[in-house]
Amino acid sequence: MFSKKTLWGSLMALVLLTGTSGVTLAEMPAHSSEQTSQFHQIEQPLGLKVGVAIGGLALIGLELWWFLLYKSSES
Repeated sequence: MFSKKTLWGSLMALVLLTGTSGVTLAEMPAHSSEQTSQFHQIEQPLGLKVGVAIGGLALIGLELWWFLLYKSSES
């Protein structure tokens, strides 16, 4: 099994590798507020947005608990 130090190091490397670079932000056009694509924004109800956010945070918490904090009784 991995040690916590190895796990945290791997997570930090993943964050650094997938982070947003300044080059990507610099390439965005200044007039990005104008709608230039064929897609239209569909406004979602606030309750749905909050529910999805809470559900996502709950799943993230469950995953962290399962992999980092769960102690099996077979040890």
